[in-house]
Amino acid sequence: FVQTAMMSSTASSAPRANKYEERKSNFSVKFAGASMSSDNVVEEALQFGRTHTVSKMVEMSIPMDFLEHPGCERNMSYDDMREEVLARGEGKVVENDTILVDTGKFTGRCPKDRYIVDSGEAHKNVDWGDVNIPIKESTFNKVFDCCAERLWGLEKVYVFDGFVGSSKKSRRAVRVVTELAWHHHFCTNMFIRPTEEELESFVPEITIINSKATFSEWKEHGLRSETCVAVDMDRGLGVVTGTQYSGEMKKGAFSMMNYLLPLQGIMSMHCSATVGPAGDTAIFFGLSGTGKTTLSADTTRYLIGDDEHGWDEDGVFNLEGGCYAKMIDLNPVKEPLIHAAIRRDAILENVVVDAEGKCDYKDGSRTENTRGSYPMWHIPNHEPTGKAGHAKNVIFLTCDAFGVLPPVSKLTTEQALYHLVSGYTAKVAGTEMGVTEPTATFSTCFGGAFMPLPPKRYAELFRSKIEQHNVNVYLVNTGWTGGAYGVGKRMDIVATRAIVSAILDGSIEQAELSAPDEHFQLRFPTALGQIDPAVLDPRKAWADEAAYRATCEKLAGMYARNWTKYEADPFMAALSGAGPGGDAVAGYKIKQALNFVTSHQGCQRNMAYDAMREE
Repeated sequence: FVQTAMMSSTASSAPRANKYEERKSNFSVKFAGASMSSDNVVEEALQFGRTHTVSKMVEMSIPMDFLEHPGCERNMSYDDMREEVLARGEGKVVENDTILVDTGKFTGRCPKDRYIVDSGEAHKNVDWGDVNIPIKESTFNKVFDCCAERLWGLEKVYVFDGFVGSSKKSRRAVRVVTELAWHHHFCTNMFIRPTEEELESFVPEITIINSKATFSEWKEHGLRSETCVAVDMDRGLGVVTGTQYSGEMKKGAFSMMNYLLPLQGIMSMHCSATVGPAGDTAIFFGLSGTGKTTLSADTTRYLIGDDEHGWDEDGVFNLEGGCYAKMIDLNPVKEPLIHAAIRRDAILENVVVDAEGKCDYKDGSRTENTRGSYPMWHIPNHEPTGKAGHAKNVIFLTCDAFGVLPPVSKLTTEQALYHLVSGYTAKVAGTEMGVTEPTATFSTCFGGAFMPLPPKRYAELFRSKIEQHNVNVYLVNTGWTGGAYGVGKRMDIVATRAIVSAILDGSIEQAELSAPDEHFQLRFPTALGQIDPAVLDPRKAWADEAAYRATCEKLAGMYARNWTKYEADPFMAALSGAGPGGDAVAGYKIKQALNFVTSHQGCQRNMAYDAMREE
């Protein structure tokens, strides 16, 4: 394969020119900027292919000249991609002129088949364990070559060249080579599309290849299955085999950015972000099912992005050029912006449709993880630059199925770091096989599957942002109240939106906060607008106080046990005092006692000797 690929790059120009002349008639490209003629694009792509065929982070021993593939289609226009997907039978047209595809065996990510190459700088930087699973460089090369060899043997391959990151100071040039045309469409939706000038001088820093190749030697090389999703941080390479789930490509690039950006002193985040008309930026952290996408789809604010962001010295910036939203239970009343975004040029994944092509978003028989990808401009109130200023408010979203966390709590800096690293939410019965009661999930920074570095690295960066920009941090529970799942009820979305509005407009700052609760040390507003005060205090929402206390102790114990893995590091160990069982309650009581004395109307404090004598 290596010899064949090298021969391809040194073949005579005449036969290659003939091959490309043959393709000119059906080759066209649409860029983010002005359009170009088909002939000009082909000629410039040919010239580019002769001089820029390898990633600058890749050793020459691994051929990367996919632009030299005789059937290469590069940065296709939306219309051409649509025709290609339909002509190849990869998808079909459903309502709103949208394309529907099926992702095959896997309808979600394969976290147990996700690997990082253990070599070079990554060996000492990555937080190795059950999430960041090491793979030998030699094994990675074999999987990569297996995938690449299949791509070279195909009649056509699809190459998307673009960027990850809206900030030009830290963005990375990404190339994604795919076997499927709809994967090319997905990348065009999700990554940042280049201008024609940027494409002319494009040199990939990250290269991800994706094919249906089967790596038959997986057992001999210690892999879990023939499915392999792996990245090499040092060489800027990624490979996806054995799964057609498109999210693996974007998450591969995101994982690399979560590795690279913090090493530059830039905070990377699994979050959505919006900015108000006055320029106030808000960030929403949250795992799947917590309402991150729903609550950030706000008609009164501008959407920066819905999933992946960075935070540097200039402010918050999106890493993507599109959105990848869950479609299950999509409702035009509750989520009008997302529902309206599902139109031509969007791609639906695994959504159930009837004979007339009408989508049934309530039907989760194929999967609960139905998805839709669409370019950012499908959201009319998106922020076109993908950037905004420093965050004023940060909201941690958790779906507490145990029903004991307050609907909203104001966090101290130490609590903010503790809850960022904990990344708590809960799975409920029925969401996964074998889950019969609420199950706590702790995911570092609300995105542990994509955070390659030790949690301390992200926590330190977050602390610096909070302190530099006087950021308000809140924990918002979008889960259950009045009892655990099966007994209590789900938080009213109207109340949750009212809470978020109070945070964003600043009115929550005028609310009186409770004393820290004895279990989680959280302080919450005792009254907030028109929201029922009994809802704001989870203890009052429960009819059975003994059951409430027992459930609190159960969840607090889970928090504490999860934190034990961080106690070896002094910085992390010190944060444990901000969590359940910490010292905030005692400190609060002392502070309140001091406040009571000094605020007494008749208080005489630290009197002078003469004044005391007279008194």
